[in-house]
Amino acid sequence: MKLYAVNTEIVKTGDDPVEVILKTLKEQNLRLEDDDILVITSKILAYAEGRIARLGEIKPSTKAKKLAKQFSLQPEFAELILREADEIYGGVEKAILTLKNGILTANAGTDNKNAPVGYVVLWPKDAQQWAKHIREKIKHKTGKRVAILVVDSGLTPLRIGTTGLALAAAGFKPVKDTRVEKDLYGKPLVLTRQAIADDLASAAHLLMGEAAEKTPIVIVRDAPVDFDDGIYGSSDMMMPFKECIFMNSFLADSRD
Repeated sequence: MKLYAVNTEIVKTGDDPVEVILKTLKEQNLRLEDDDILVITSKILAYAEGRIARLGEIKPSTKAKKLAKQFSLQPEFAELILREADEIYGGVEKAILTLKNGILTANAGTDNKNAPVGYVVLWPKDAQQWAKHIREKIKHKTGKRVAILVVDSGLTPLRIGTTGLALAAAGFKPVKDTRVEKDLYGKPLVLTRQAIADDLASAAHLLMGEAAEKTPIVIVRDAPVDFDDGIYGSSDMMMPFKECIFMNSFLADSRD
């Protein structure tokens, strides 16, 4: 498997991500091939659709002010988290644990990193639709049959640092069910499924970085995945609460 980092200029509100991608690939003498996987950070899609908020224009509620005081956040930032989150479970200084689109994530995807001073960037409205749109438009523009993976950075319980997190995919199966397989000693696998999309997201995340790298796109070539014509969102990669070792334990503790 090979990965190619693609550096771009700063993507602005209203830019067409596909045009940015194709223009950049041409400038860097990179060509797409059939069955490439184009990994795209959700942030440039959020910029493209104007999912950027100016904190000075946000009026914090009483609940937001209380949350901000509890976790050392700006009240306006806390208000946006409240608006974006499906559930709020708690947190630590500067970060709140939330549920957003079936994903446990910090601050409901609201992020002031790589946003202009005084602004924050939100997750795109529909990453799954973006994956579908980009795949179709690239096929129309180039004739190449590529897969798309929309990613952000995420956290793993009790591990320091961020890894890649898949938000949506188009053109390959994001999860491999290995429960029909056997291990080295012939024993059937009972629980194991492989998070293919998250594995690829983490590989790309290593090249994308978290600071000023300007690398929002990574081409993955010769990936060991099952290509198809499916369009997948976070719900297709989500484990039910009762089957999740973290969430089920967490909710059980809260009920005690």
